[in-house]
Amino acid sequence: MSNTPAKDDPNTDDLVPPQRPPSPPPHMTFAARGLHPPTFSAFKPRDYRITSSQAMTHVAWSCDGRKLAAVGIDKVTRIWSPEKSMDMRAATLFSGGHSDDVDYVSWNPTHPELFCTSSTRDRRIVFWDARQSRYIQQCALKVSPVYTNYSPTGKSLLYASAGHQLFFMTLGKEAEDTREQWRLAEKEALTGSTAIFNHAGDGIILTHHSEHTLRVLDYPSLAVRENPAAHVGGCIAVALDPRGRYLASGGYDSIVNLFDLQDWICARTITDCEHSINALSFSHDGEFLAIASTGAYIDVCATETGVSLHRMPALAPSPTVTWNPNKYVIAYCGQVKPREGGPPPVAVISMFGLLE
Repeated sequence: MSNTPAKDDPNTDDLVPPQRPPSPPPHMTFAARGLHPPTFSAFKPRDYRITSSQAMTHVAWSCDGRKLAAVGIDKVTRIWSPEKSMDMRAATLFSGGHSDDVDYVSWNPTHPELFCTSSTRDRRIVFWDARQSRYIQQCALKVSPVYTNYSPTGKSLLYASAGHQLFFMTLGKEAEDTREQWRLAEKEALTGSTAIFNHAGDGIILTHHSEHTLRVLDYPSLAVRENPAAHVGGCIAVALDPRGRYLASGGYDSIVNLFDLQDWICARTITDCEHSINALSFSHDGEFLAIASTGAYIDVCATETGVSLHRMPALAPSPTVTWNPNKYVIAYCGQVKPREGGPPPVAVISMFGLLE
């Protein structure tokens, strides 16, 4: 596992900087609001390569920001404490829960040691406690889960299937003298590709890869509350501002919309990306939005203005991007494609920003 700057990779030689949008209104600037943004251009990506014929498909921070989990290349979940080391030998390995490759990992938002993993091939969601090597619970499903998201209480979980259907699980006791277990909720499956709970836990934002609108549903009733138009050709990524002001959505049209959560009107549109959007993530203070696309770069924009602040080159397009919940550090992943006569393909985990 090596650590080399992405700028050294020849794939990034022709990286085109995003066009600069018009200057924001004076009252919306960082200076007018008394903020001092990081100098993103001073940071260098740190890339950690793992020889693999498959890509890292997902990375996620624990709720306290001290651990980074990565999955995708095999049946194992790897967890690092990045402030100590990102060396391959420093990773804690969690195995035995899946019989095939792990695709996705989600951390419980209420406990820094609890997380779940899912696999589309073995059709399982497995729940773990990072303080012990063996899984807590293993749940076999009738569908292939591709995406999971906890409710704010950590007591509910939604998962989307490869067939673009949405299902739910709940944590509870069957009797007073039994321990809490996850079980399937008795709800009709919804049509959807990606979904997240709102901050209050009483609503869900749902997208579909072939629908141009978002669906905002009450939870647990699942009654439709809002249905705003979002993207031409389908919406595939959503993220909530930690402050509760905005919802960001991204689609195949390479556009990112920022919806005002008070009235569900699109407050601004970011058009800097030249590729389909894969994933979105807000910084811990909501001031910055990271955008991963099918291009080999990550964009960072200012939330309140939509202005592009920095485009960082990546070794490969990333299927995911995530800000640390406490610091200006971004994690993302992917796979460097093999070249004829070149070295074998490698999976890559990358970080950008200040860990200190």
